[in-house]
Amino acid sequence: MEATREQLEQWDREHIWHPFTPMQTYAAERPLIVQRAEGCMLQDLDGKWYIDGVSSLWCNVHGHRVPELDEAIRSQLDQVAHSTLLGVSNVPAIKLARKLVELAPSGLDHVFFSDSGATAVEVALKMAFQFWRQCPVPRPKKTKYLALSRAYHGDTLGDVSLGGVEHFHALFAPLLFQTIRAPSPYCYRCPLGLERRTCQVDCARALEDLVRTHREELAAVVVEPLVQGAAGMIVAPEGFLRRVREVTAANEVLLIADEVAVGIGRTGTLFACEQEGVVPDFLCVAKGLTGGYLPLAATLTTGEVYRAFLGRPEENRTFFHGHTYTGNPLGAAVALATLERMEHCGVLAGVAERAALLRRHLDRIAELPCVGDVRQKGLMAGIELVADRGTKQPFPAAARTGHAVCKLARAHGALLRPLGDVVVVMPPLAIDLSLLDRLGEIVHDSFREVCSPR
Repeated sequence: MEATREQLEQWDREHIWHPFTPMQTYAAERPLIVQRAEGCMLQDLDGKWYIDGVSSLWCNVHGHRVPELDEAIRSQLDQVAHSTLLGVSNVPAIKLARKLVELAPSGLDHVFFSDSGATAVEVALKMAFQFWRQCPVPRPKKTKYLALSRAYHGDTLGDVSLGGVEHFHALFAPLLFQTIRAPSPYCYRCPLGLERRTCQVDCARALEDLVRTHREELAAVVVEPLVQGAAGMIVAPEGFLRRVREVTAANEVLLIADEVAVGIGRTGTLFACEQEGVVPDFLCVAKGLTGGYLPLAATLTTGEVYRAFLGRPEENRTFFHGHTYTGNPLGAAVALATLERMEHCGVLAGVAERAALLRRHLDRIAELPCVGDVRQKGLMAGIELVADRGTKQPFPAAARTGHAVCKLARAHGALLRPLGDVVVVMPPLAIDLSLLDRLGEIVHDSFREVCSPR
């Protein structure tokens, strides 16, 4: 017997603990329950359609129910759904590793699979730590990490230690290891109190100074290339990433590039690092890797790092880390189909055209009285709400102004999600231009209603 709508709503309230969701407020409202999807649209139990304006949490690339991706999973089901990668291998995982190495910046020749962006970064942290104990000239004092203020790299304890979003991370401080913190390139609210038009990217200089000062104890610097996502879509000034790579290389500090959100075409190139000619020591990818279909992540690294883990079993140089679903064949198969579609269907070429159309809508939104700043890189955008444009005074947290914009957008037929009072707009890369135009109108109208209440 099929569950009724009322039963589903009741069971949802009674049993599902939703992530990053104030559950008391959620339980008091009627939930939106998705039942199916088509292209870049999601449908609820009432049959109402919504534009997927945040790519189902930043991971959907080609849309929903894409025939080639669906077929990749069905075909793999006829072979094997899962087989461990611990001491055994499988065909899709091998092919995917090869494809990633071919597409990634040159020199990243080894792939360690996991199941989420958080685990991909956690893998890199542990590898970096162990590397400095096993490299040809061991440096056991290298135990610390440097991350940016407002950083977000996931919710495992290692990633939370890197995190700089007080709202998310402060509570867990007693459980965490110490992180060296560099200022975020948040030009709208510069942590150094400077103005972008006159500064010399002083935040990069501050990071460089910290790397030089702490070089003997730094295992790695961890950054999101080009855009800090959960920090509020903070777009770094041009050249910032390049300077991070140069100072880490010059001071024997590893560089971990967290491309979980910015990778797989989101900023206009397959990997964001490409735009500044950067080859990190670790490249972490997830989210869009499978087109948003299944959980799968990868941490790519260099031959130098890999060789430090080689030795006889009794030497204990092995990387003792893994996940049950590491290299899952279904996930690997759909990831291969995703990358092939990226290569052969002009997806990357289409990002620039869509980004330009989105920019036109963002420019109109930027003129509204409660909009302080609009930030965009490719098909990633964040719109920051303020109570006063002149002083940049934020709205009171209790007002939940970003949430109010997203609630209006939902009523108009688009699903968005705020980061506090920064509203994220991040549609699938394959979104039709007319649908993107409609999304832009909805976002504009929703902001206008909040900025000019009746």
